[in-house]
Amino acid sequence: MFIQRLCIIGVGLIGGSLARALRQAKAVGEIVGAGRREARLRKALELGVIDRYETALPIAVADADVVLVAVPLGAMGEVFAAIADYLPAQCVLTDVGSAKASVVSEVERVFGRAPANFVPGHPIAGTEQSGVEASFAELFQHRRVILTPLLETAAGAHDLIREMWATAGAEVVDMEVRHHDEVLAATSHLPHILAYTLVDTLARLDDRAEIFRYAAGGFRDFTRIASSDPQMWHDICLANRGPLLEMIEQFSRDLAGLAEAIGRGEGDAIMAVFQRAKHARDSLYLD
Repeated sequence: MFIQRLCIIGVGLIGGSLARALRQAKAVGEIVGAGRREARLRKALELGVIDRYETALPIAVADADVVLVAVPLGAMGEVFAAIADYLPAQCVLTDVGSAKASVVSEVERVFGRAPANFVPGHPIAGTEQSGVEASFAELFQHRRVILTPLLETAAGAHDLIREMWATAGAEVVDMEVRHHDEVLAATSHLPHILAYTLVDTLARLDDRAEIFRYAAGGFRDFTRIASSDPQMWHDICLANRGPLLEMIEQFSRDLAGLAEAIGRGEGDAIMAVFQRAKHARDSLYLD
């Protein structure tokens, strides 16, 4: 696989890391960065992540073989509207959004229907850091990338994006759009909500300074993701609110049940929860 010209709209952690990985693999020719903030694009150019940049999206996508949209979910519709009339006929359009139904909806709204060369995607990779400065070529090594091809998606476009992510080191799997959003609400979106909420709750306590001073490793490990980009997670909450609310409600019921057991001193019930959780965690390949 070789992409002659790759345009990345939103050269941050994900877009920058993909650019680095493909360049390292010698699988790309020219990499064009695009976005509204020239200072960030200039930084990406200085770091050697991109070859040139454009702030005008119609110019950026001209003659591109692949266009990767890596902006927050709330900005997807605006980006699609800006490039819809300027994408080359054979150009493959893909994205990295964490909630696929909202992305597909925006594409259908702008284009009228999903183009045959549109391949929705979502790399299950990242760190609590953001920005192109945090990007690195190995980010996708041994990580999964989920593609959610549509009925309209052309096989050739699907294959190209699959090969692109595989070249970056990822394990690529396909999933239906709604199922993707349900799974990610449980495994990614809910944990981030819990981490943000816990830190916010403790930060508003009167003795917060002392609490954080004595925070142990478990607290740091659990809340690390609360350092993630707030704008990105704000957009995810709104874009995937249906599945996310279902998971929040389920978790709230389970947490309330555990609180009742603690209040009543029901040691067996408490132990049952902890043992089930330990068994489930130990039996999963997560590390």
